[in-house]
Amino acid sequence: MSQTSAALDRIQPSATLAMTSRVLELKRAGVDVIGLSAGEPDFDTPDFVKEAAIEAIRKGQTKYTNVDGTAELKDAIANKFKRDNGLDYAANQISVNVGGKHTLFNALVASVNPGDEVIVPAPYWVSYPDIVNFAGGTPVFIKASAEQNYKITAAQLEAAISPKTKWLILNSPSNPSGAAYTRAELEALADVLRRYPHVLVMADDMYEHIVYDDFEFTTIAQVAPDLYDRTLTVNGCSKAYSMTGWRIGFAGGPAWLIKAMAKLQSQSTSNPCSIAQAAATAALNGDQSFLADRNVSFKKRRDLVVGMLNQIDGLNCPTPEGAFYVYPDVSGLIGKKTPAGLLIENDAVLIDYFLDQARVAAVHGAAFGLEPAFRVSYATSEAILTEACTRIQKACADLR
Repeated sequence: MSQTSAALDRIQPSATLAMTSRVLELKRAGVDVIGLSAGEPDFDTPDFVKEAAIEAIRKGQTKYTNVDGTAELKDAIANKFKRDNGLDYAANQISVNVGGKHTLFNALVASVNPGDEVIVPAPYWVSYPDIVNFAGGTPVFIKASAEQNYKITAAQLEAAISPKTKWLILNSPSNPSGAAYTRAELEALADVLRRYPHVLVMADDMYEHIVYDDFEFTTIAQVAPDLYDRTLTVNGCSKAYSMTGWRIGFAGGPAWLIKAMAKLQSQSTSNPCSIAQAAATAALNGDQSFLADRNVSFKKRRDLVVGMLNQIDGLNCPTPEGAFYVYPDVSGLIGKKTPAGLLIENDAVLIDYFLDQARVAAVHGAAFGLEPAFRVSYATSEAILTEACTRIQKACADLR
C-alpha cells in the first residue's frame, strides 16, 4: 500500500532530469556518450555576476532576506521589466523564487482549485502538467504540430476555453521547440482572451533574450496592456545569464497573486539564497551586451543542428526562432526496424536506440506531449554537436 500523498501520486519524475541522470551514470562507467538532454547553457556565469556574489559574502550578506526577495533585487527586476518589456511593476507586484520552476509552482498551487482547468499548449515543458496535477487542477492540452511551427492558433485557443478555465500558459520562446510567438500572433490570442475575462495568463518568458534572425521578442502584457491585471509575467536568470545552479526565478503580476505566492513560500522555502539574490541583482543591472555575443554562437549551433538533422530521411526539423532546442518530427522513422530487428514503434524506442547504438542522449517527444518527436539541446560546442548529429545520421541510416 502506498504511503505517499495523493498529491504526490498525481505527478511523475521529470523526464529531462531522468535522462540527464542516465547520461551521468554512463559517463561514470566510462561510456563515450554525448548528452543533449539537459536544458543548460554551456557558457559560464559572467565574471561580474560571480564577483557580486563574492562581494556579498565578504559583506556578510548571508542572513535571511524578505521572503519573496530583497528590495534591491525587486528594484532590479522592476527596472528589467520596464527596460525590456515596457511593463511597470511595483515591489508588491514582484515575486522572487528559487528558480523559474518554483515561480510557476507557487503561482499555480496558490491559485488552482480542484476542477479548475489550465490550458497547456503542446509540445510543452515537462513540468507544466505535473504542477497543475499536483495543485489538483486539470491540464487541457492544445496540440500544435510541426506544420504550424509548434504554435497554437486563436481558433484552437477559443475551442479549448471553458467556464472552468483558470489559466492559459504561454511559453515563448518555447522549451522544447524553440518556437516563439510574433507580436501579431500574440495579438490574435489576446483578441480571444478579451472575450473570457475569467482566464488568467501565465507568460513564461525564460528564454526571452535567446532569439535569432532579427526576431522581435514581445510578451503578452506588453502587446495587450488591457490584459495586464490578469497576466503573470515569469522570467529568471537561469538561461540568459547561465545561472541555472543559482536558482533565481521571478515574476511580475497582480498584487493579490504575488501576496498569495509569498504566503505559500513563507511556509516552504522561505527566501531564495541571499548570495544568489545579490548575484541576480548584478546580472539584471549590469552590462547586457554579452547576450548578443552568445546569441551569435547559439545561432551557429542551431543552424548546424537543423541542417544536419534535416539531411535524415523521415525526419523534419523546423527552424526555431529562439531558445536552444530543436524538436524534430520523426513520423517517417516510426515503423522501421533497427539492425537487431527491434521495431521503432514510438519515439521512446527511438531515443533508447540512439542512446544504445549512437551513444547520444536526447528526450523523447511523448514527455513533452507531442509525438513522435524528440528534443535536442544545442547548448554545447559545435564540435560536439557535429559528432552527435553524425552519430544520429548513421543510426537513422541503419534503420530498415
